[in-house]
Amino acid sequence: MNVSNRNLINTLKVRVLDSSTGNTVVAILNYKDASKLRLHRGDRIEIYLNKKNVVAIVDESISDIKEGEIGLNFEASNHIKANCGDLARIKPVVKPKSIYYIREKIEGKKLSEEKIKQIVSDIVTNRLSSVEITYFVSASYIRGLSLSETVSLTKAIYSYGEVLDFKKPRSSDILVDKHCIGGLAGNRTTPIIVPIVAASGLLIAKTSSRSITSPAGTADVIEALCDVCLSKDQIISTVKKTGACMVWGGSLALAPADDEIIRVEHPLSIDSDNQLVASVMAKKKSVSSDVVLIDIPIGPYAKVKNKFQARKLKFLFEFVGKHIGIKTNVIYTDGRNPIGKGIGPSLEARDVLRIFENHEDQPLDLRDKALSMAGLLIEMGGKAKKGEGINVARELLESGKALNKFIEILKTQGERALCSNDIEIASYVKCLELKSEGRIKLIRNDYIAETAKVAGAPKDKLAGVYIRKQAGDLVKKGEVVIEIHSQSKHKLDSAVKFFNEHIPFVM
Repeated sequence: MNVSNRNLINTLKVRVLDSSTGNTVVAILNYKDASKLRLHRGDRIEIYLNKKNVVAIVDESISDIKEGEIGLNFEASNHIKANCGDLARIKPVVKPKSIYYIREKIEGKKLSEEKIKQIVSDIVTNRLSSVEITYFVSASYIRGLSLSETVSLTKAIYSYGEVLDFKKPRSSDILVDKHCIGGLAGNRTTPIIVPIVAASGLLIAKTSSRSITSPAGTADVIEALCDVCLSKDQIISTVKKTGACMVWGGSLALAPADDEIIRVEHPLSIDSDNQLVASVMAKKKSVSSDVVLIDIPIGPYAKVKNKFQARKLKFLFEFVGKHIGIKTNVIYTDGRNPIGKGIGPSLEARDVLRIFENHEDQPLDLRDKALSMAGLLIEMGGKAKKGEGINVARELLESGKALNKFIEILKTQGERALCSNDIEIASYVKCLELKSEGRIKLIRNDYIAETAKVAGAPKDKLAGVYIRKQAGDLVKKGEVVIEIHSQSKHKLDSAVKFFNEHIPFVM
């Protein structure tokens, strides 16, 4: 950006600070300099250095920052590649208009597409502080977003980010995608579905998230099998070669505004249905998806508790999909119990490999669900008639074609494990029994997930739980129902204690 000297009101010596906010760009001025420049805490200044510029939020210091200095936190110094002693030029910046639009939302007013676009633009360019973004998220949660606001938010999120364009070889090629709204331990269908769908001849570029509050995110599990931190060019090359990819979306700048919204939602666990839908669909648009299958598990301890909430989400997903040009199919699935046997990155990865190997200890519930969803995607992509997709998916899995495709994808992304025996096991494993016998009626998803987290998952990739007995199984006295895995003896003992105090098996 070319800026004339007459607009630059002061030059200050940079002092790089050993501090980070996680995102907000902060500049600290000595209170005397701030007074001379008529700046106050919370005001904005634009900083120019090394032919770069960044907008920062002002803070003041009485003694830590000397007159003539400007203290830059990590986010600020990193943006403009500043070093201690550099001379930076600054000028005041008026508060962004989006602050007034956020105030309108707090007052319950409906925001136009242009106002929402401005808010998202200011989030991406760091013109809003974390507090101001939190006000927007909270106001949207309490006041609600209308249908038009939800569509506008979705469009704005994917407009201010990278878009993966795969330049399909044929205009008839269809890029399919899937998403589960989460809240269910296990349920690792993605690494099973992707190779099956790719083996059918469809394109599927799957970007996934790491864990936020669960024992494992999809990217955490796939990382036990191959590299998930690929560049944009590497992803395009992988899809061109194999017809698919399984990568961590956080390594790309696909929807930076959404990442910020999620970051401020997390501490209070506020996640409105409309913001959830905008987040998911914006990211699907950013990878150029043509059709998307949405999985909504319903259960007493899942994210969605009942059919009423599920129907609302289904309507929102389909409405937004229609308005942004993505064919969207929403399914309800059983969320009463965890899916699969392993809970935790490595244990879930082992489950996936055992399904491809037709291992005697493979989780059949996970296998059946993945086949059903893969079949629907194959139908949505036009590779099978309605009702016949699951048969195509099953043939691809049982014939070994899906396994061959899986290995091809893993090798292209830098494989770490190609068979279940390659998966490392934790140093400490504890097998547990139940005090009572009988038939298992329900396995509490929340207690199972928390046990795995206390054991160290997902940070400890080998930690987690392995469920030996499923809902509906008969348990006799002395039979092991669960294994707890950990790399720490202390965490293992804590997980065992938690399990015994919160028995997840309802008889």
